Amino acid sequence: MFSISEVDKGDSELARLVSELDAFQSELYPAESNHCLDLSTVNEEQLRCVIVHDEGGTPAGCGALLFQADGSAEIKRVYIRPQYRGRKLGEQILSAIETIASEKNSFLLRLETGIHQLPAIALYRNCGFKICDAFPPYAADPLSVFMYKELP
Repeated sequence: MFSISEVDKGDSELARLVSELDAFQSELYPAESNHCLDLSTVNEEQLRCVIVHDEGGTPAGCGALLFQADGSAEIKRVYIRPQYRGRKLGEQILSAIETIASEKNSFLLRLETGIHQLPAIALYRNCGFKICDAFPPYAADPLSVFMYKELP
């Protein structure tokens, strides 16, 4: 049994997960194609973060939602530790993020992921995301995949 909860952007468990994600992505992509958000640089009102814990309370994964001035929101920092992959935790994180976005009246979710992260791309497609062109603040990048999902 896993539980998901919101945490502050300065949460130490979140920081460890994000650090693991950064290390993972740095092995896959050059620095110029790593579009990692430093959570400490974002205003608290613009950001909501979630962590999934296993039944023993160990952090298994995380995700974040960055709200934009135009009413959209960008999914950031989705990561599942390798030993927890294949247990539908990505779907739980996305569901929690979509609920948060809906509560804040966001109408559109967007994300950027890398071309080498095929399980992540499959997750997003299975959850209703569609491929799109790069959106601000990104430029087209041959190592990036951009996706969106309209919310009801």
